[in-house]
Amino acid sequence: MYRTYRDLPPVQVTTGTTEGMPTGTWRTFRPVISAERCTRCYTCWKFCPDLSIIVRQEGDYPSVDLFHCKGCGICANECRRNAIVMEREPL
Repeated sequence: MYRTYRDLPPVQVTTGTTEGMPTGTWRTFRPVISAERCTRCYTCWKFCPDLSIIVRQEGDYPSVDLFHCKGCGICANECRRNAIVMEREPL
């Protein structure tokens, strides 16, 4: 019997992603990236919880995988240059 959590055997826990599920269909807002304002710091890519910010290779501008993006707005909130705006999805 385990007395505390420290007595438990070590396990590896994989965090979940939406990689295998199309979640973009229930989004209310979508991120739009301005190439004019973007400095390619990739902060948006680092903070996206759904891996929906795509950078093909270093030096490229980021793009958005709208198939998986849930429109949470974290990328826009973290962008220091305000290069990402959240636009309402068309009805």
